[in-house]
Amino acid sequence: MVLLNRYIKNNRGQALVEFALMLPVLLLLVVGVMEFGLIINQYMVLAEAAREGARSAALGDSDTAITTVVKTAASQIDITQLTITISPTTRIRGSRVTVTVAKPAQAITQLMSPFFPPGFMVQGAATMRVE
Repeated sequence: MVLLNRYIKNNRGQALVEFALMLPVLLLLVVGVMEFGLIINQYMVLAEAAREGARSAALGDSDTAITTVVKTAASQIDITQLTITISPTTRIRGSRVTVTVAKPAQAITQLMSPFFPPGFMVQGAATMRVE
C-alpha cells in the first residue's frame, strides 16, 4: 500500500505531458502571428508603392513611368503578380488621380487559408491632386 501511495504522488512526468499537450497550440499561435505579419507587411509595401505612384502621377508622369515607380517601390515583394490601376487615364491639372496596387495574398503556409477566401487580394491605394 505504501508503494502504491508513493507511485500516485509521483509527478515527475507531469510537466512533459502538459508541454506535449500545449505545444501544438503554441506552434499554431506563433505560425498564425507570422502569417498575419507577412500579409500586413505586403499591405504596407503596396500602400507605399501606391503612394509613390500617385505622387509620380500628380507630377505629370506617363503611365509607363508611374508603373516603373510603383514596381521599384514594391521591389521588396514579388512584383510579377502586381495589378496597377491608374485612374483617370487623362489627367487635368487640379483634378485627382488615384493609383491602386493589388496582388494576391502570399502566405508562408496554407494554415491561414480558412481565414482568407481563395483569390484574396492585398491592396493599397492612394489619391493625390494633379499639380
